[in-house]
Amino acid sequence: MLVRVRSKDGNFRFEFQPTADIAELANKILETTENADPATLAISNQPRGNETLVTTLQGHTLQSLGLKHGDLVFVSYQPRATQSSTASPSATAPSQPQPSAEQVKRPWETVKEDPVDEYWRKQDGKIPRGRDSRFCKHGANAMCDYCMPLEPYDPKYHTEHNIKHISYHAYLKKLQPKITNSASSILPPLTPPSYKVKVPCPSGGHPNWPAGICTACQPSAITLQSQPFRMVDHLEFASPDIIDRFLHAWRVTGTQRFGWLIGRYEPYNAVPMGVKAVVEAIHEPPQQGELDGLELGLPWEDEPRIRELAKHASTPLTFVGYIFTDLTPQEDDKTKLVYKRHPQSFFLSSLEVIFAAHVQNANPTPSKSSSTGQFASRMVTAVLTGTEDGGIDVSAYQVSEQACAMVDADMIEASVDPNIVRVKEEDRDEDSARYVPDVFFRYKNEYGLEVKKSAKPCFPVEYLLVNVSHGFPQEPSPLFRSIQFPIENRPGLEDQHIEKVLHALARLNAPDIRESTQGGNAQQRAELAKFLSDWHLVAFLGTTQLISQEDMKLLLRIASSPNLDDRAVLDPLLRTDSWQTLMTFTREVAPARPQSSHPTTDTRHSEDIPPEVFDQIAAGEDQGKVCPHCTFVNSHGGSDCEVCGLPLNG
Repeated sequence: MLVRVRSKDGNFRFEFQPTADIAELANKILETTENADPATLAISNQPRGNETLVTTLQGHTLQSLGLKHGDLVFVSYQPRATQSSTASPSATAPSQPQPSAEQVKRPWETVKEDPVDEYWRKQDGKIPRGRDSRFCKHGANAMCDYCMPLEPYDPKYHTEHNIKHISYHAYLKKLQPKITNSASSILPPLTPPSYKVKVPCPSGGHPNWPAGICTACQPSAITLQSQPFRMVDHLEFASPDIIDRFLHAWRVTGTQRFGWLIGRYEPYNAVPMGVKAVVEAIHEPPQQGELDGLELGLPWEDEPRIRELAKHASTPLTFVGYIFTDLTPQEDDKTKLVYKRHPQSFFLSSLEVIFAAHVQNANPTPSKSSSTGQFASRMVTAVLTGTEDGGIDVSAYQVSEQACAMVDADMIEASVDPNIVRVKEEDRDEDSARYVPDVFFRYKNEYGLEVKKSAKPCFPVEYLLVNVSHGFPQEPSPLFRSIQFPIENRPGLEDQHIEKVLHALARLNAPDIRESTQGGNAQQRAELAKFLSDWHLVAFLGTTQLISQEDMKLLLRIASSPNLDDRAVLDPLLRTDSWQTLMTFTREVAPARPQSSHPTTDTRHSEDIPPEVFDQIAAGEDQGKVCPHCTFVNSHGGSDCEVCGLPLNG
């Protein structure tokens, strides 16, 4: 077969057998160079990007690498600095030291993908179709063009079902429609975009940027266009109560709130080879809310602990995005909200797009289809804002890979108009060097013609947005059954204290609950399990130092267990030393109850007192001692009641 080679030395053609080793191609390339270092020889299927060192491809044939007759290979290398140019390149190539096993391993081979990616890689993603009664003339076991399955990226299917963006894995199928048995040897089809100047320059013919620049190291011109795929197709909240609980702070204070979405990724069958983010909890970091915005401190101190804790749920959880409110009541009717985000204004402001790009850049998705082992991000931006009829609804978005690359290259900034993104000026200062290539975008003018226009100094923010659908399940089944415990970082509104936990455990008679094999009240056991199944409670207990790290992992697994109604679900927790320590503190704050077995007058009175009185005792300790006989609140520090004279200790 014929293989074409293009390098800075010119264009060349070579004849090879499909089973020829990659070393034969390397030797032919080295013969065309004058002073190339074989250790730096790299090939790519693109003019820029996706370069792979030939030394990491040893042992592979041209056919296994996906090369076919007539393919064009782009070559780059660095010149040798020490060796003499009189030596034959072909003779020096075999003398190079063999790379170690770690060097041979390429990033996309060692990366660990998300379970949802592993699932879709095992599926063909075909869209099944039934028999067409009008056009199908064959038998039941046959198939024709009218009933054969469609590819997951079929444009007609997406248009008919109003799917604007194809899914990530459907996009991979479109790039690699046919996968051979040696698919792991094929060069990955994806390369993360980069708009930074390459340092050092591949040509090595001038000083590094900003002292010098050439066509080999400068980024190409950028043409903004709608991203054809999206990493997440749907955002699903496991229960409407999660949103309602998050909105409680705004309803009370009127200030905006921000929270991280904690959940997992699952297959989404409404879109071919789709992925949905399922939100199980919203964790609120430290913030300062205002009527028209909020202030965040990032990164926040507790983030590593929360990320690590979420991994140990019964179904491992992670950060799948973030949510914030943008709610303003109407002046003439405070029960309705201003409809401020719509097609005639904006969906995400330029400042919010830049923030989303920073978050996505900080949380890349591991991918075996990328030359770097990472590609794009699945972090979703959700906004709670007013609707056209004055209600509240969720809107979900991502920003495109072009937006993330432009933010990474420090090319864009927010403007006063929320619907406009401003392109920064080029800067050649040594400390703040910034190269800004030409940026263009296309639009249809008043005559319906497509026009290409320069994006400098600004362009519409809609070119950087990717829409994500959202919704709630028809039959909610959240991992966490309770949302009653106060939410973190709401000072003055909801305060988290260990005393509240201990009093709640005392009301549930937690110290008296034993393992399921020892019997006990099944209803009390179920109420305790539901009380513990609260993300905010579990996250708070991790800060009290009363529960060890290993027992915290066990507590979260039990709290998020799908079979929480099982009588034995609490048994592993009840056996731990941390739980016994917590119960010791619970007994200290629990109100004393009558213990005497003799039928005295005081005991008969105590037996007639309902359990709610003892709960009032626990809740009113700070206001004085409540007499268990007559319920009078004694303000003095004595041991007998001021009214009935009976002992306050029962």
